[in-house]
This record gives sequence, structure tokens and C-alpha cells, in this order.
Amino acid sequence: MQKTTGAVNNAATMESPNQNMRRTALLLAGAMLLGILWQAGFAQAARLKDLASVKGVRSNQLVGYGIVVGLNGTGDGNNAGFTGQGLSNMLNNLGVKVSPESTRMKNIASVMVTATLPPFFKAGQNLDVTISSVGDATSLQGGTLLATPLKGLDNNVYAMAQGPISTGGGPDDRPPSQQKNHLTVARISNGATVEREVPLSFANKESITISLAAPDFTTISLMKTAIDTYLGGAYATARDGASVEVAVPPKYRAQEVALLAALENIEINPERRAKVVLNERTGTVVMGDNVTISQLALSHGNLSLRVTPPPQSGVAPTSAQPDPVRIGQKVVTLPPGVSLGEVVRALNSVGVAPRELIAIFQAIKAAGALQAELEII
Repeated sequence: MQKTTGAVNNAATMESPNQNMRRTALLLAGAMLLGILWQAGFAQAARLKDLASVKGVRSNQLVGYGIVVGLNGTGDGNNAGFTGQGLSNMLNNLGVKVSPESTRMKNIASVMVTATLPPFFKAGQNLDVTISSVGDATSLQGGTLLATPLKGLDNNVYAMAQGPISTGGGPDDRPPSQQKNHLTVARISNGATVEREVPLSFANKESITISLAAPDFTTISLMKTAIDTYLGGAYATARDGASVEVAVPPKYRAQEVALLAALENIEINPERRAKVVLNERTGTVVMGDNVTISQLALSHGNLSLRVTPPPQSGVAPTSAQPDPVRIGQKVVTLPPGVSLGEVVRALNSVGVAPRELIAIFQAIKAAGALQAELEII
């Protein structure tokens, strides 16, 4: 029995190197797979409709002045003289002759009504509107907006708004300290009706312009190539770093909408700018993994960060070149060209806080070693 046990132990001892080799091979294969998936994630294509827009297809802002009535003593006071004047003008248009002084009441409020008119909206469709108090009203809760014309920048009326408003939030019996909703701003869902359409048509157009949301020369070049490849000819022309003009092919004449539907689903791999975004209020750091660091030496408190080439083999340090790191410091040494993501992981491993990272990144950018755009929000 003892011999058998010893043989088993010896066999286990002999197999352990093979197990270690298999385990190492599996780890290396897993690391390679993760690397492939990581690169594939960054190379993922995006649809043209998610990167760009068609020239002329845009929303339009509408605004109007209105009166909210039916408030429970929370409306404008005597200081807002324009409220009485506005209600007096409205009543006069309805055939009721009153003076502005007799319409100063606490159950009405002056408001600005705003809405966004999406492209291609037709007469009779509805819009959501937002109502905001412009006087000294304390609450718009329970009020009703009277008929209010909404105008565009050309001073034409594009919609009419009217209806009971909603401020949202909980029940009225809550203490003021627990009031969560904003009582001087309200909304009306589908509260405006479109009266005039914004003229927009692609019929019989010889060319269509597509504009990038984030201008970039590389991405615009890739877009041009993808469009030409899809259409089977040189139909796209890059006008600048943000727009491509596409000539309508003969087979798409009188079918421009079908052309746009086809183009917006073309997939390209957009160029990503090297950028780091820092939020000093929350300590948040957002970056792309393509951000790199050049050679530098940085000291921050008890931390020493060095991005230096590895020492040459066979060359021993001399007394003329002493190690600049003092005893007790946290030392992080990385090779040049390292990504900022690796720098963050290395600094986090030694306990660097997010706000310290922000100070370190600002110093690295000031030294010219950060190969990226740094934006602080």
C-alpha cells in the first residue's frame, strides 16, 4: 500500500509540469482571444445615419406668449403688469372690452410656450409643448393654457397650443420641503396642433449633401469611398472635412428618398480622435484606449511615474546616474508609447485616487507628453 501511494504521488509530481504548461497555454489563448475581441470592438462599424445628417433635414424651434388661467391663487401678482395687459388684449379680441387694471388677478399667469417642430411634420399632427412662467407666479399647477400661436424665426405661425397643463410630481398635500417637481414649468402632451408645414422636398434634386456630426477628414474620406463603392461609381465628392455631396445616379432619379434610405444604412469604421474627458466635480475620467504617453518623469506627492525606455542589457547603473526615486515612494515605470489606459490601471494599482489622476493628466498634457486632446467639463 505504501509503495502504491508513493507511486501515485510520484506520478502526480511528474504530471504537474504538464498541467502547468496546459494551464499556461490556456491563459495565453484566453489573453489572445480577449485581445482579438478588444480590437474587434473598436473596429466595429457604424451606420451612416448614426454619424451624419442630410442637409436641410432639421428641426425648427417654435415660441409663443400665452396666458394660463384657473390657478388657485398662485398666479402673477400686481408686479407683473404685462399679465393683465395680455389678458385684456385677448378678451378684447373676443369682444369683451376690459381695461388692463381690472384684470390683475392671482388666478392667471403669463407664460412662454415653446415647442420643437420635427422635419416632415404635416398639418394636423400634434406636438408636445413646454410652458414656463415669466412673471412672479408661484405655481402653474391646475391651470389651463389659452389658445397660443407658436411662431418660427420667420414670424409665421406654425402651430397652435392650448389645453390643461401638468407639472408632474406627487400629491398636493406633501410638505413644501418634500416637493420634488418644479411648479413654474409645465408640459402639455400633444398640446399643439401643426397649422403650417415647413417646405422640404428631395424630388428632382441633382445632388444631396450629407454632413458629419463630428467633422473629421479621415472619416469623410472613408464615407466618400463607401458611398462610391455602394453606388458603383464616382458619385460622391468630399467638399470639406464635414460634408460629402452625392450626385443622384440615373437609376435613382425621381426616387431620391429610396437613395437616402439606402445610403443611411451604409456601414463605415469612423476615425476616433484621441481624447481625454475629465470631470473635476465628480472625479470622472473618460478616455479612448488609443491615447498614448511619450517619455517623461513625473513626481506627485509620494508617487513617482516614469515613462522611460527599458535599460540596455549588460549595462549596469553607475554612480554618475543615481536612481532619482526616494525611499518610501510609490514607483510606476512604463515604456514609451504606452496607452493612457495602461497608465490609469498602473496608477490605480498603487492607490491613486480619481482626483489625483486628473491633476496628473493635466500636468502630463502641459508637459507635452500626452498625445491627445484634453477636455475638462
